[in-house]
Amino acid sequence: MRFLRLAGDLLVRSFRNPPLVPALLAVAWRFRRRDWHRRAPFLPLPDPLYLSWRMYTAYGDPRALPPARDIERYALWAWQTR
Repeated sequence: MRFLRLAGDLLVRSFRNPPLVPALLAVAWRFRRRDWHRRAPFLPLPDPLYLSWRMYTAYGDPRALPPARDIERYALWAWQTR
């Protein structure tokens, strides 16, 4: 449920700030699992182990869910520094 709220918040933020859309899509594409097209469900989803490591290094908890503002700031930063 928390993930859906986060996704909804990011959707609202992208409507308010249209340059955020390509930044979020680029970040989502960067986080995809290698060889995602060879394993079911055949979606470019991130590796859960990698995500838990990222959350642990950023928030000290491997099960943390980052605030939408952090994702927005990271996506815009990554998009500008590409």
